[in-house]
Amino acid sequence: MGFRFPDGFRWGTATSAYQVEGNNIASDWWLWERQPGTILDGSRSGLACDWWRSAERDFDRMVGLHQNAARLSIEWSRLEPREGQWDQAAEARYLEMLRGLRERGMEPLVTLNHFTLPQWVADRGGWLWDGIVPAFARYAAQMVRAASTSVDLWTTLNEPVGHLFAAYVLGRFAPGRTSPLGFLRALLHSVRAHEAAYHAIHDVQPTARVSIAAYLRPFQPANPDSWLDRLLALRLDHLVNWMYLDALVTGRLAGPFGLRAHVRTAVPTLDFLGVNYYTRSRVAFDIRRPRYLFTRPELAPGAAVSDATDSEIFPDGMLAVLRRARRYGLPIYITENGLPDADDDLRPGFIVEHLRRVAQAIDEGCPVRGYYHWSIVDNFEWADGWTLRFGLHALDPSTQIRVARSSAALYGEICRDNALPEGTVPSGLPEVS
Repeated sequence: MGFRFPDGFRWGTATSAYQVEGNNIASDWWLWERQPGTILDGSRSGLACDWWRSAERDFDRMVGLHQNAARLSIEWSRLEPREGQWDQAAEARYLEMLRGLRERGMEPLVTLNHFTLPQWVADRGGWLWDGIVPAFARYAAQMVRAASTSVDLWTTLNEPVGHLFAAYVLGRFAPGRTSPLGFLRALLHSVRAHEAAYHAIHDVQPTARVSIAAYLRPFQPANPDSWLDRLLALRLDHLVNWMYLDALVTGRLAGPFGLRAHVRTAVPTLDFLGVNYYTRSRVAFDIRRPRYLFTRPELAPGAAVSDATDSEIFPDGMLAVLRRARRYGLPIYITENGLPDADDDLRPGFIVEHLRRVAQAIDEGCPVRGYYHWSIVDNFEWADGWTLRFGLHALDPSTQIRVARSSAALYGEICRDNALPEGTVPSGLPEVS
């Protein structure tokens, strides 16, 4: 047996409501995905993974993998499909799901917003609407009031920087805007929404631990000899990785396009740190790409890539972001880590090599408390539709038949043993340094 993780380490898988529940008809994404050209393969979420009716069958699969934890999200649009109208039946279903996890020996980590909004919020401007801050806080308080006996760990927002950039600059996510100024306004509203929700949660549940799930990735210059590439990497590192988190510990939000805002009441509003890690970004300055902040991504020569062919498999980046995140002095949960790999030929090595970096970080004193693999089952992957397969279990969305991939058994052994396996790592992935 290899490295043994600390006692009480949380082993889980992560999901988001819209991607797995199915038929979220009151969500802004339900309308968005029906607009021509918004989804790569023209597919629809539809029934998704049918969690709204039968999530428990995947909970049983989690039990089979010896998980002691699970991360899932709550759909605001189900609970408040129209402004001021709380759906008691939807609340009861979520409480049933949370109890189901507890009864199976898994501790839930719940995200209150994973990219989607109720359509009525979107109709008022979404993250550009001034009223979103109090509305989000009210929703958070009401959900926490209902679920506080089942949930101790909450994340308010998932990947707020990347999500809002995709939604308000790149136009790839709902509402499909391409306005840098709109992005800045949405970003500031999201900071204030997190702050308001954090305090609302603690007013209801003083012992709750609350954070965000931040997508962290190393940014490196494609050409280390180019001062433009080096400067670009530094700026993007601040914008994407640390600007938002720093605002929640310093009270100052400082970013691109002259963004300067004081958010003193947002300090401190992190009880732990959720880290989503997938890959690194090697960036080159390109004057022809202003919409992408003058960035041209470049893969390293000979890099191993997932089915998302622009995404390099880079385990060392996990160790790098954990080392830097340690500066906040907070417990860390790796709230997402995975790759799209329909053939499952890279996923076993991906899991082992990334967990080796986690083990190294823990050995260096980094306070990592848990790991949630993305994901238990293939799901609807936003603008990429059903083209990317992240699941430990393959899913045919037309029949809802699941088939365990070989990586599921490997991950289950790690969860059971609370330790890394001994033996060789599949070829094609770098060894731990």
